[in-house]
Amino acid sequence: MPKTNNASVLDALYNSFDFERHKLNDPIELPYKYIEKKDREVSAFITALYSYGKVDLFKSHLRRVFGVMGPSPYDYVAGFEPRRGGSELRGLNYRFSSEEDLVRLIVLVKRALEEHGSLEALFMSSYAKGERIRDALIAFIKGLYRYRGNKPVTAGLRHLLTDPARGSACKRLNMFMRWMVRDKDIDMGLWEGVSSGDLVIPLDTHIARIARCIGLTSRKSTDWKTAEEITDALRVLDADDPLKYDFVLCHQGISGICRADRSFCNKCALTVI
Repeated sequence: MPKTNNASVLDALYNSFDFERHKLNDPIELPYKYIEKKDREVSAFITALYSYGKVDLFKSHLRRVFGVMGPSPYDYVAGFEPRRGGSELRGLNYRFSSEEDLVRLIVLVKRALEEHGSLEALFMSSYAKGERIRDALIAFIKGLYRYRGNKPVTAGLRHLLTDPARGSACKRLNMFMRWMVRDKDIDMGLWEGVSSGDLVIPLDTHIARIARCIGLTSRKSTDWKTAEEITDALRVLDADDPLKYDFVLCHQGISGICRADRSFCNKCALTVI
């Protein structure tokens, strides 16, 4: 149970936060460059999956990917031919994922678009409002993997498409969901049929450390159970929009205000909690 003064302190931090300025340093700025919903959805999915490591490095990689895709990521993916596209994407490796993993990811998304028309429709085929979103996300990932046919799931592809069924916090998948569902602050609100209240927080080391400090969880592991526990605590503060505080809290860590060595605690607005 969150401490009683959490709401007022978090709301003060939220209300004073400059979302537009921070959006420029966030990966979500990349899909915002597109106007059409279908392009934003496809580019946001690829952006979210590759958003790990140093921000300047993965954004540089993604700009190269979208440079190949041209003005419409949706059209590029929908018309993708592995033999031709594979040569266009040659050399686009990023950390744990090779150019071949990127090709396989694009093929999975292409086949999902062919069958469902959008990633939203694929997700909605297993989603029930008000129920734990975990099962729908498991079905969503399983549905994408189904399109691989007999090809094995490589370690690089599995790193991109994490599965809640394996216990992972699935930070990037949940971040994509936040972008798609919430229609406030920096988020896009493209998927109107999903409730913001059902979302699970994109859990990383920054959020985990801050959540423990302010009493949102006592768990030490950065896994799906911890993500759900933190989200449940935030639902006590705002049942309809528990993830409203996510971007603000995460940037307390990204900015260096919240550090593992606690050296800046005296400068943190959350110390009064």
